[in-house]
Amino acid sequence: MSHAPEQSKPSWLSLAGVGLAGGLFAGVFGVGGGLIMVPLLLWWTTLDQRRAHATSLLAITPVAIVGGVSYAVGGVFAWLPAIFVAIGGIFGAQIGAWLLRKIAVGVLLWGFIAFILASAVMLLIQLPDRSAVFDITVTSAAILFGLGVAMGISAGLFGIGGGVIVIPVLMVFFGQSDLVAKSISLLAMAPGAISGGVSHLRHNSATLRDGAWVAAGSLITTPLGAVIAFLLSPRLAALLFGLLMFVVATNLIARAWRQRDKN
Repeated sequence: MSHAPEQSKPSWLSLAGVGLAGGLFAGVFGVGGGLIMVPLLLWWTTLDQRRAHATSLLAITPVAIVGGVSYAVGGVFAWLPAIFVAIGGIFGAQIGAWLLRKIAVGVLLWGFIAFILASAVMLLIQLPDRSAVFDITVTSAAILFGLGVAMGISAGLFGIGGGVIVIPVLMVFFGQSDLVAKSISLLAMAPGAISGGVSHLRHNSATLRDGAWVAAGSLITTPLGAVIAFLLSPRLAALLFGLLMFVVATNLIARAWRQRDKN
């Protein structure tokens, strides 16, 4: 068993504060919360990059479950499409981890950035249809599985959660409601988060105490975030998610340039 370097124990208040912010973010946008939890853990606590990522992943499991239940209470419970995406994500994560060891990810990273930017533009000009019904057919199930594979690969290669892939694809190319897309994203990420969280605990990359405090904070605000998502108009919801995509793309571009400078 590998052991992470000893670090001073973060205060429960700072960990719970990260959870409060991450849970609200997850509930509103349907993503795991890691996009905001990891930076906040680095700013507000004594955790390093590795343990911040691991601690965030521990907290994402309850966030995903509570978020999915919150959307279900609001009448949106896309559990069947989420199953196909989740299964694909499990396979995709293994493929992504394998590719990370075999290839240089520079070209793939720029391709991923291009996809995110294109999706962001489409979200800014397309109005989600909240009356759309998701019919599961052999074809749509296969596409959902493939979408999950892409989600898992991106997580394995770039450390980016699947919501930034699943939600825009479902909205832009499937014509789905923003609420349905967010419900699928939250439900689909739970199995992978459980697996990853257990692995981090086994290898001492994170502690149950830190993850529990972050999760405790997130459980308070995730339902509130879901309520806000339902209150947002479809136009505003798409606009906000499009802006989020631009922020993600900007961070990835900065990462790509830093990597280029190192090389």
